Amino acid sequence: MLKTDMVSKNKNLGNGKEIIEALSKISEAVTSDLYLEDILKFIVTVTAEALGSKICSLMLLDFKKKELTIKATQSISKEYINKNPLKLGEGIAGKVALENSPIAIYNILEDKNYKYRDIAKKEELASLLCVPLHVKGKVIGVLTIYTSEPHKFSDYEVSILKTVADQAAIVIENYRLVIETKVVKEELETRKAIERAKGILMKEQKLTEEEAFRKIQKFSMDNRKPMRDVAEAIILSYDMKSI
Repeated sequence: MLKTDMVSKNKNLGNGKEIIEALSKISEAVTSDLYLEDILKFIVTVTAEALGSKICSLMLLDFKKKELTIKATQSISKEYINKNPLKLGEGIAGKVALENSPIAIYNILEDKNYKYRDIAKKEELASLLCVPLHVKGKVIGVLTIYTSEPHKFSDYEVSILKTVADQAAIVIENYRLVIETKVVKEELETRKAIERAKGILMKEQKLTEEEAFRKIQKFSMDNRKPMRDVAEAIILSYDMKSI
């Protein structure tokens, strides 16, 4: 449920056709081969255009620091882009992330919980709507839109922004899974290379398995080279001898 008394049946931001087209574009971007940063920037840009908002921004939660930082926005304001992170529970965005519930503010300049009144005043921002991004019930960030004129957000607008947030969350989660899979694959390849290099050293230099490993490790540390690079060099040298 939206936590505000400023929900109304007023005219919605944007129109139905623009919003449907925007959601379609975002759906296509979700399955594209673009980098995460590019997809998120695309999402906030399309959302801002479709909903007629002055600024749309996406903040992600750093679980170790428990802070929200801006990861994508179509705003060109350096002050807005470089504003300080918010602690979980701090400000409007921090509260949305903590409570996993949307919040709309009719006048952010008069709201005691809004932390960036100076920036809002300079950028001529009036109202905001902030919704959580979540994956499997776990909040990973927030998506926020701002208007340049006071606006009472409708249930429809809240629903649209939540849909966009869900799409963004899917992109982020898929990217995380790809990275994890890549890391696991690289670790496996590294392990295989080191194992083979150890076998070569054990055979050629009559070393024990531990001695062979220590030799690779020492060379890696002394020359500031990854152990995988050292292992692959040993393998390449050995294979060259058989040519």
